[in-house]
Amino acid sequence: MLVNIDVESIDVAERFYCAAFELRPGRRFGAGALELLGGTSRLYLLANAAGTRACAGAHAGRSYTRHWTPVHLDIVVDDLERAVERSLSAGALQEQTIRQAVWGRIAVMSDPFGHCYCLIEFSASGYDAIAT
Repeated sequence: MLVNIDVESIDVAERFYCAAFELRPGRRFGAGALELLGGTSRLYLLANAAGTRACAGAHAGRSYTRHWTPVHLDIVVDDLERAVERSLSAGALQEQTIRQAVWGRIAVMSDPFGHCYCLIEFSASGYDAIAT
């Protein structure tokens, strides 16, 4: 599986995602796309202007103001406080205080393009703590 992330600026997105998640640039596809390596899946940053539509039936154009989408990134980390600090230093916003759950802890963040993502630090039992 690979993940595509629409951004307004490849340069800004490259700096953010490489710093926040310790990724590294891979292949460039002209000026409009960049592959990022180092995670469990490859990330592709795709330059798309605000207001452009992703598909013919889209009800609205792309927006890079703060937004939530049901499909988002969950990034599993070993040290949540360190991951939050790295994200903040790279330009993220922390949307909520760190929350504790039986499966672990979570920090809800957003990137410079308004995309929400979660940093997750699992407990020893992880999702097994709630699996049925």
